[in-house]
Amino acid sequence: MQPVLNVEDIKRVENSLNRAGVSVSELMHRAGAAAAAEVSHMDDVHSALIFVGMGNNGGDGWVAAEDLLKMGFGVTVVCPVAPEALRSDLALVAARSAVAAGVSVKVAPPRAELDELLFEHDACLDAMLGTGFHGAPSAPFDIWIDAINMSGIPVVSVDVPSGLSAQTGHAAGSCVYADITVTMLALKPGLLADEGRDACGAIVIAPLDDKTEELVLKADPVAWRVETSDYMDVIANRTSAVDKYTRGSVLVVAGSTRYPGAAILAARAAARSGAGYVTLAVPACIAAIVQAQLVEIPVVPCPYDAESGTFSEDAVDIIVKLAGRVNSVLLGPGIRVTAATVSLCSGLLSTKTPLVIDADALNCLARLTENRLDNYPELIRRQATLVLTPHRRELGRLMGLPDTPPDSLTSALEASRRIVWSDGGSDLTIVAKGSATACVGVESAVLPKPGPASLATAGSGDVLGGIIAAQLAQNKPAGTQLPLLCALACEIHGIAAGMAETRFGSRGVMASDLIDSLGLATDQLETQAAMPEGMDFNLDEQIATGGDDRIA
Repeated sequence: MQPVLNVEDIKRVENSLNRAGVSVSELMHRAGAAAAAEVSHMDDVHSALIFVGMGNNGGDGWVAAEDLLKMGFGVTVVCPVAPEALRSDLALVAARSAVAAGVSVKVAPPRAELDELLFEHDACLDAMLGTGFHGAPSAPFDIWIDAINMSGIPVVSVDVPSGLSAQTGHAAGSCVYADITVTMLALKPGLLADEGRDACGAIVIAPLDDKTEELVLKADPVAWRVETSDYMDVIANRTSAVDKYTRGSVLVVAGSTRYPGAAILAARAAARSGAGYVTLAVPACIAAIVQAQLVEIPVVPCPYDAESGTFSEDAVDIIVKLAGRVNSVLLGPGIRVTAATVSLCSGLLSTKTPLVIDADALNCLARLTENRLDNYPELIRRQATLVLTPHRRELGRLMGLPDTPPDSLTSALEASRRIVWSDGGSDLTIVAKGSATACVGVESAVLPKPGPASLATAGSGDVLGGIIAAQLAQNKPAGTQLPLLCALACEIHGIAAGMAETRFGSRGVMASDLIDSLGLATDQLETQAAMPEGMDFNLDEQIATGGDDRIA
């Protein structure tokens, strides 16, 4: 796994390197050299236009310019002020050295000249605004960013694309859209989520020093980015000595007259994800409709409220008894929020069967806890595994923040940790869904490789709930491995979406399209995880784990 550090923790690592004898100046030169090396490795690039800012990020750019010039590249630096007017002493020293070496400098060129310079160069290096930047870029950087994005030439960003928050992944104004981001020391949350997913391109981690790995671990990473080989720890061994019961049994509790499709999606997803026996409990008023769509899956009609078309109080005991006969339960897709479904949620929490709470059941849980789940940890302390799967708005409701839900990976991690730390048990994981999903347990938070944007469609969460329930039925993960098992389910979900895109296009995928690809997606991920390090099962999906430290 690759550690992810908050920006403030990156600064602590830098300070620790300084105390260990690596000066700030030396770090700047190593960072600039790493950026220059990445430009030099690009195909058909013989010249580079380098945009620098006023601070140390700009200093990295000056170092890169001098290094590229020494390699024989044509180099021009675009600077907002004359090099002698730079505010950063280190950047000033780097600029003087580059100018003395013969690097050409353009000071605050007008837009027309800037466009011409971009046309004349093969690649662009963005070293304007670093990890300490927040807010919207001001002139001239906003103009430069627009020119870079309009140019169409390959772009390498130093540490973070200018204009993007390395902490939150948001851009308050314009930001550079890079092909490659060379980030220093370790990954930052904002590079992996929200606008960062589009802005960063491929990410190359430059450790800068042999001591970095040790210091990053001591800095207590906020999360860990999963590498495919890590899943070998939770993938169930394949064997032919199985029957439909030993492959795992799942009970899906879902549906209402308004949302019968949610029940169908969740049950089919559990079956396609390897569970040997899936049972679906629904309000009796929709049982015939649902059964017609599910030839292989038994449907249990349960007492219902005629007015709302949802489970009634009389269904609670029936479903709790069914839960005692299976290996895992998924509760929530399409059940709506009523007094009876709130009671159902409470009843299933009291069982000893691994439980996934999803969709409307999360809102039932919020009602049970007066929208402050962290204040009621005794409710979710149980003698079996519990997985909650909120998207950001659902997470906000669970934490009493319905009007201001988490809006970034960082804030989703913080909210999820408040819940798991209040519970204190290792058998609880929160799958905080978003543009980058975090699987948060008591001891660690892991980040699966995010799926494509086609997953942003109604019902895809119901499918993910079914996948997680099936994985729980087939595996008995130790508490510390539960976040990793949930991450495995998330990656299968994403791979299935990629397969569906090849059939229906990136904008044409519906949740039901994912389901038929789940078995193939699982096989692909398991095969890739078992590959020896360095081998590549799917080039488009590669995450290299060697010294290059590159992630797609």
